[in-house]
Amino acid sequence: MFIHSVYFTLRPDLTPAEHDQFLAGARSLLTIRSVAGGSLGRPADTDRPVIDRGYSYGLVLSFPDRAAHDDYQSDPVHDAFRDGCGTLWSQVRVFDVDTALLR
Repeated sequence: MFIHSVYFTLRPDLTPAEHDQFLAGARSLLTIRSVAGGSLGRPADTDRPVIDRGYSYGLVLSFPDRAAHDDYQSDPVHDAFRDGCGTLWSQVRVFDVDTALLR
């Protein structure tokens, strides 16, 4: 399994329409054929010293393998999200985990 985790820090000056644009775009990523499962959410209300809540939204997607993830990266829906929403965040952090590497 391949896990793709993306943490977006939205610009503080977004209008409500731009915020809605981001949410619609991020949700569209869940419809890409190669995505096996996924969730979009806000930072959890947990308070421990090791918790990093310095982001606006987290997107976690799972794929059966690296090839499916690579297909996602070149999907037109993904391209449209980057093109249409890329100016709406001030920072994006990506963490990829390949569970096959533990075998």
